[in-house]
Amino acid sequence: MAKNERKLTPAEQKRKEQFALVCEEMERQGYRKTDLTIGVVKGNLLALIVMLPFAVLSGAVVLSSYSLRSMIKSPITSLVLLFFLFLALLLLTAVHEGIHALTWAMFGKDYWKSIRFGVIWKALTPYCTCLRPAKRGQYILGAAMPTLVLGIGLTAAAALTGIFWVFILALAMIFGGGGDFAIILKMLLHRQQGRDAVYYDHPYECGVVVFEKD
Repeated sequence: MAKNERKLTPAEQKRKEQFALVCEEMERQGYRKTDLTIGVVKGNLLALIVMLPFAVLSGAVVLSSYSLRSMIKSPITSLVLLFFLFLALLLLTAVHEGIHALTWAMFGKDYWKSIRFGVIWKALTPYCTCLRPAKRGQYILGAAMPTLVLGIGLTAAAALTGIFWVFILALAMIFGGGGDFAIILKMLLHRQQGRDAVYYDHPYECGVVVFEKD
């Protein structure tokens, strides 16, 4: 095992072995493999940069309806409030991964059976992966949908209600989707090297693998 390579769970190891067979078959068919993955730590740092404009836009929308002073009526003094905020973040994180799964599952009847969930424990990063191939637009839609639904939805709710903690949850969901948008950015910057391109979500790392041929 390489020095910086994380230890895989039994399920991840099995997916790794299955994906190796997929790569061999695709290359046998004449496809060229390009790895568009990013490290978890680097991805989290890049996510902050990528999502900052969206967070600023969210703040502008909310603060156009309510001033920050009117939203923060008193400092946090309740541990119960903090506890429920923590529970809400956990729940929304699960919903985020579920939206990935539901979006990818729409692409075909076999896709739902190919959805897998996991956690990269060293970075406390949950993930959802789809073992079926996708077209470029399909993959981008599945990657972006949780942030679009939760980020925009909670921003709208904060703007309508003026509840500060709803705004905090909106920002958390926006930055929480930063890894997804960092991958999307990497895909958009990748210059396709053939007329035929097939995209596979990486089965245990952050990113996508594209197979291309003329």
